[in-house]
Formats: sequence, structure tokens, C-alpha cells
Amino acid sequence: MRKKKKDIILENIKLFGAGAKGVAIGKTEEGKTVLVSGAVPGDMVNARVKKSKSKYYEAETVEVVEKSPFRVDPKCIHFGTCGGCKWQNMSYEKQLDFKQEEVYNNIKRIGGIDDFETVPILGAEEQYFYRNKMEFSFSNARWLTQYEISSEENFGSKDALGFHIPGMWSKILDLKECFLQEDPSNAIRLAVKNYGVEHGLDFFDVRNQEGFLRTLMMRQNSKGEWMVLFQLYREEKENREKLFQFLLEKFPQIKTLVYAINPKQNDSIYDLNINVYSGEGFLMEEMDGLKFKIGPKSFFQTNYKQALELYRKTLEFADLKGDEVVYDLYTGTGTIAQYVARNAKQVIGIESVQEAIDAAIEHAELNGLTNTTFYCGDMKNVFNDEFLENHPKADVLITDPPRDGMHQKVVEQILKLAPEKVVYVSCNSATQARDLALMKDHYTLVKILPVDMFPQTHHVENIALLIKK
Repeated sequence: MRKKKKDIILENIKLFGAGAKGVAIGKTEEGKTVLVSGAVPGDMVNARVKKSKSKYYEAETVEVVEKSPFRVDPKCIHFGTCGGCKWQNMSYEKQLDFKQEEVYNNIKRIGGIDDFETVPILGAEEQYFYRNKMEFSFSNARWLTQYEISSEENFGSKDALGFHIPGMWSKILDLKECFLQEDPSNAIRLAVKNYGVEHGLDFFDVRNQEGFLRTLMMRQNSKGEWMVLFQLYREEKENREKLFQFLLEKFPQIKTLVYAINPKQNDSIYDLNINVYSGEGFLMEEMDGLKFKIGPKSFFQTNYKQALELYRKTLEFADLKGDEVVYDLYTGTGTIAQYVARNAKQVIGIESVQEAIDAAIEHAELNGLTNTTFYCGDMKNVFNDEFLENHPKADVLITDPPRDGMHQKVVEQILKLAPEKVVYVSCNSATQARDLALMKDHYTLVKILPVDMFPQTHHVENIALLIKK
């Protein structure tokens, strides 16, 4: 170890594993754990310490001394700056290995459960261009690289349309390309950016809270139809209409174009009125014969093909015979509830967001499902003793909570309800493992199946099947 100025540099750290949030793990000669960002397991690196804890260091890569055999060349020119696809420099096969290992280790170490089957991770056929929704921000303060700053050259317009730089909310990376959403996503974004610059439209100033163009969101369905949503800080009717007409003429794939005026301090659209400029204001999606209406505010899985596989596997784990009562906790817009309803006697869904419940009811009617019922409210308050008394006992319970997992009161109610089978879908295997630990005296964990929804990132979903003891 050597010190340079105030920096602590750890030299020749061999990285042997992957950890949470996409870091690589190594150890110093003294045996202290090092969590290194910007590296690949198998690398040997020199790393700068960012935080020093009693049991570990958090560090960032300064130099790759020896390259990992798992390293590949990243596709995107923005890799390393954007912060989105942290594993784009790792082979996809190894990404899947590390994701499966993380899920298994979390269940074993945090959950304290040893004897269960691990079904091989379900990888994605498409490792790029798999997202059906992307959001970008306008800014008059483009992120400048260290090279651009030190060169003192004039790099032209400071306007940008892209992603926020991690940790610097007021700075926007001006995207030239992105490999997450298929074309014409890149073409639409670049056309909007160039039109705005050429016509002198004001890009948003986040520090001073002023400007015209604020955010751009694009969605597509599996049929290749597109929705474009603009957030505008203020109304400029003539500029707005000229921009919109330009886009509609250039990109016939845009089925609907909507916008919102947002003078608030944040970019959330959920409390805004959405104005329809062109089209119906929504797209239709279909999954194995079920139809879903996707609006600007709708929650829908952003990886359509893998979401479909996730739902199929959830139904497979539930193994319904047709006469079961199924509870679906954290039902969202009722996608899983409706997917399993065709194989169940009755499905009861609970969700805290009223707009999501409204969508679930609408979708059930759209699909002709008469055996689904949905309730809105905070899960730990709605899913109480009175609820259990007034509803039929569940034979199967499906739960798909947010990243924080289930509230302890919800777990306690599940144990009171005592369904024969629980299918736990999770986007965070650490909190899932914590919840499984609370249930292990009453339920046997039969098997788990990790599902990769987000290639090139460290994120992974996991399905767990539990059977009552």
C-alpha cells in the first residue's frame, strides 16, 4: 500500500468474486476485504480507497494490472461514465454465473437455509436492446469529460439530452448511443436533441429551475408501436406544436404522442395531467392472449420477453389445478394475478397504489376475467386479521414485493393464513432471503429460479417455491 497526497492506493489487488451493486471483491495482503467499482472479477487492479470501514474498503479502479479472462470489450462509447450497464465489460455467460451465485449465497447466508434446489438461471436471449421504456433528461449543463475541461477547447453547445451522471444530479451525459432500447429510440432522441439546438429551444436548467424542454420518455410494445412523452417546464404552444409535428412526420412508428407541463421541483409524472397531442394516449400489449393497456403512467415490466418468461415460470411454480384460491400480494397492475387467474378458482390481489388497482380492474374486464378481485391500501394495514376473516382461505399465495421486501407484519399474516404453497417473486434476493428466514420454521424452501431481466447489469430476479411443513 502506498499513499499519494491524501489518496490511499491499494496495489495489486486480485479480484475473485462479484458483490452487491456490481462491485468486484478482493482482499489486501492483510486479509481485509476490498469492494472495487469499475473492475471485473479475475482482474488484478490498483484501486483508490473511497471509504475505509473497519471490516472492508470501498475503492475504485485506478489501473488494471492484469486483465480478467472474463473481460470483453464494452459496446457503448459511454461505458464507465453513464453508470447504467456496469457489467458490459464482462462476458454474458459469467454475468449469469455471478447472478446465480449471488442469489444462492444470499438464501444460504442471510436466509440460513441450506437444503433447496437451485434451478439454473434463466438467461435472456437478447442481451441488448431489451428495454421497452427509457427516460431521458434535457439540460443546459452538459457533463464535460476531464479531457474536454483540460483542453480548454470550445466544444459547442452545452445542451444535452441523456442520463444524469451518478452522484451529480445537475449534470447530464449527452448520449450519442444507447444499447438498451431498440431503434428508432436512438434516432428519436438524437432528432429531438438536434431539433432543439437548431431551433434555439431552452433546455432545462435544473439549478435555476427554468427552461422549456425537461424530460423525454419513450415506450414501445411488442408490435413495434411507440409512445413518446415530453415533460415541458412551461408551455410554449408554437414551439411545442412545431417540434411534435416534426417528430410525427419523421417517425411514423410513433402511434401516440403525449405531454405534460411540469413546473414542480421534481420530474415525477404521477401527479401531473397528461395531454394527448396525437393518437389515443396509450399502447396495447398482449402476453399469451392477455391484453394490457399501457399508458404514460403505467407500470409494466420493461423487458417484455423476460417478463413473459417470469410469469410463465411463476405459474409453473404455483402448479394450479383450477380449484385453488390464490392471493397475489403487491399485485401492481394485476399482471401476475391475471396470468394465473385462468388456472385458478379465484384470485385476490392487493396493492397500495390506486392507479395500479384501477388498471388491474380495467385489464380484468378487458380480458373477460370474472374471478379476480383487487383491493387498494398499504399491505401491512389491509392484509390484517379482519381481511383474513372476511375472505376465503388461500391455497396458494404469490408475493412480488418491492426491493425492500415484505414488512414483518405481512410475513406474520402469511404465517397466520398458512397457505399450502407460497411463490415468492423478488427483485432483491437479499431482502427475499431475510423474509424466508422468518418463514423457515413453517415452510420448506423447495427450489429457487433466478431470472435475468437486465443483462449487462448486476440486477436479477428470483422465484422461490415454499411448501407448508
